[in-house]
Amino acid sequence: MIYILQKAVSRPSEESDSMEESKADASELLPKENPGPVPLSVRRAKQLISLFTMVQNPNMTHLKLGEVVVLPPLWIRCDGSDPEHTYWLGAEPLKAGNKIVGINLYMVTCDGPTAYKTCFANLEELKMQHKILHHSSVVTTKGFAQYELLRAAAIEDTIVEPESSIYVDITWNTVDKILETPPLISAATLNIALEPGDPRSPVYQLYRELQFLLALAEGLKTGVTKWPEPLEPESAVELVQEFVADLKKKLDGSWVSGNRNGMEKIRCDTEAVDSSIKSIFSERGDLDFAEQLWCKMKCVSSYQELIACFTLILESLEHGEIQPWIHHGSSSLLSKLIQQSYHGKMEAVSLTGITPIQMLLEIGLDKMKKDYVNFFIGQELATLTSLDYFISTSVDLQEQVHRVQKLHHMLEIMVSCTVLLQFKHESLFPWTQICIKYYRENPLDEKHVFQLPVSSALVKKFYQDSHPEVWKVDISSGHGLKEVKTMWQVSTNPPVEHKMSNNTGLLSDSTVNASIEEKTYFITVVKCSQVHFR
Repeated sequence: MIYILQKAVSRPSEESDSMEESKADASELLPKENPGPVPLSVRRAKQLISLFTMVQNPNMTHLKLGEVVVLPPLWIRCDGSDPEHTYWLGAEPLKAGNKIVGINLYMVTCDGPTAYKTCFANLEELKMQHKILHHSSVVTTKGFAQYELLRAAAIEDTIVEPESSIYVDITWNTVDKILETPPLISAATLNIALEPGDPRSPVYQLYRELQFLLALAEGLKTGVTKWPEPLEPESAVELVQEFVADLKKKLDGSWVSGNRNGMEKIRCDTEAVDSSIKSIFSERGDLDFAEQLWCKMKCVSSYQELIACFTLILESLEHGEIQPWIHHGSSSLLSKLIQQSYHGKMEAVSLTGITPIQMLLEIGLDKMKKDYVNFFIGQELATLTSLDYFISTSVDLQEQVHRVQKLHHMLEIMVSCTVLLQFKHESLFPWTQICIKYYRENPLDEKHVFQLPVSSALVKKFYQDSHPEVWKVDISSGHGLKEVKTMWQVSTNPPVEHKMSNNTGLLSDSTVNASIEEKTYFITVVKCSQVHFR
């Protein structure tokens, strides 16, 4: 826990009414936006840090404060009004057991944005300043760099999802110069957040199929179903009629291999996937009757159309006009009726209320579960045992849909890593296990940032000629409680939000020049000093 201190913002009701009495200009008539965190003056912040230090000093007995209680670290937002442009001041008690032995004092300064590398510090000068300030003879350095891989890897007509990001964080020991490219022996972590739904995604059609599944689940829960707009040239009823007609022909032996419908591929969403993904997310060839029926009925656009489709199917089954096959183990109501039809007797099902919606949801769930399992097992990224949680039928339908959403999110991540970043099985397998573990223990979170270990050599081609989003060096000396650090950093975004709110003009200028090869950077320095209580 830490304390963050900033200036209190008065509420609108507490503001003076004098503005109402004065003549308002156009800007005053506009709605007031949240100004964000409001900092204190540097002078006031320094006074408060001094008071915090005094309170934590066990030697200040004349203050009669009683027994000193160790407080959490204190950080104060500053307005950057001093010559150094200080935006944070911090104080953290140093403890030896339960005893306070000193205070670490921090000062965070920030300048920029600037594109001029002549403004950047010299590493040797930074090391010398640290040695002089802390009376150190030996210092160590540690580097950190963050690169955006999504933009670096993106090409036309590939996945570039608006709410997605792929960054790589790289750390290494012994820095030789400012803004050096990380060496290949560095430790790297892929930070990937992929929000499904981009139309350019190779699995976008599968995403649309999932959205229809979600609409059915929502309709089952609320009683109101949002039906999709008709996109196919033929209605769902016409597709089901053709499907049943073909099955009847097969049963009476009049079906011919050259038949138009017989040669027509099942209209699965996987037909529309991008050519770059077909090799790893191919159309399954083992679709049973219920799954093929889902492929026909997923374009159903009304409740009445839904009733018409199922009426046609149930009548054909009841009269023995079709004898479809289904996968073993299916627990859907339609599968049970099909099994009963084998023995010439089916229970009566009333196609009223939510029953038809539930029947369609069940066969859609069965089909999509098998699609995802087919991908993860086919690519040797998971075992059936590890996926059992996601495809279990021991939970209610709503929870089953929720778990299928998790499978789709994992699919999007692995497809992006395969197609966009071109990673191989040796990387994809452990990453899949990380995603599986996370989603077995946590609810669906499409904004979650998955942190996946990766060899820096595998991602070097994406960043070796790129500018980092963040680059920093830590210069440290001392050990244990006496360890002190100096941090120098450049970043494309302001490191403190209250600086961002005070520099909107500079930021917009940086945004305008985003297409220029030279990035603009904010320069941040964090200095640490120690006060020891004797």
